[in-house]
Amino acid sequence: MRVKSSATAPTGIAVAAPTRTFGTVQAALGVAAFSLTFPATAWGLEGFGPWSLVAVRSVLAALVAGGCLLALRVPMPSRRHWPGLAVVAAGVVVGFPLLTTLALRTSTTAHAAVVVGLLPLTTALLSALRMGTRPSRTFWTAALAGAAAVVAFTLQQSGGALTTADLYLFAALLVCAAGYTEGGRLAGVMPGWQVIAWALVLCLPFSVPAAALALSYEPVHLTAHSVAGLLWVAAGSQFVGLVVWYRGMAAIGIPKASQLQLAQPLLTLVWSVLLLGEHLTVAAPLTAAAVLVCIAVTQRARG
Repeated sequence: MRVKSSATAPTGIAVAAPTRTFGTVQAALGVAAFSLTFPATAWGLEGFGPWSLVAVRSVLAALVAGGCLLALRVPMPSRRHWPGLAVVAAGVVVGFPLLTTLALRTSTTAHAAVVVGLLPLTTALLSALRMGTRPSRTFWTAALAGAAAVVAFTLQQSGGALTTADLYLFAALLVCAAGYTEGGRLAGVMPGWQVIAWALVLCLPFSVPAAALALSYEPVHLTAHSVAGLLWVAAGSQFVGLVVWYRGMAAIGIPKASQLQLAQPLLTLVWSVLLLGEHLTVAAPLTAAAVLVCIAVTQRARG
């Protein structure tokens, strides 16, 4: 019996329906983990300076990742994969965490969620340039509509005013999309968890001295919130979330996986209400419904 398939992996190989479904679930779990990143970062900033928070989270995540690599006796990646791993490290291990953390010193999590709303479209564009993928017109129409809905909602939540943090946020958008694209490509030739694990380990020679230097200059006030926020961004966002995210992208393809992130800003806003006490308007369920329709269309559209 022939298995019907409508998705392709980053390598261009058709993906069977069960694998596609499992890949979608993994990518969705990654989105759920990422949705907590901004609220957790806000918690972390209650006790750590921005440079300390980013450096320490990278060190902790690298220790977890390195321990897994050693325990499973994973061999070193091929030399040809190291440039790609360096892009992943620069984008998702260093660039995005640092730039968004700096932005969150003066920006609310609702405003920062604009970045996440634009990230799926940016990732799909970079994927098309980097890997030659050509999603359908229907895919692009739904993606643009979903991105527009998310941007409109998040801007409305923040009053529509631009802040000085916007340059950090737009820069974070670009470097993260590059890291996602390269990580998704690598996850097609090696296990997804190894992609982020090696990227984290690659940063250790820089993150350890950076953490020591930052902690010596920035005051630390340990609280339950700051410790919980640090642990989540290190283990949940920086490692576990990226493991399932890259596995999902490898299974269903980068453009389609990236569109699942259209739901991330809305999830972030929900967590912001529950964890940070921010307020949502009645526009939230309407925007959520529109975004879910867009996600459904992009998942069904053939590239």
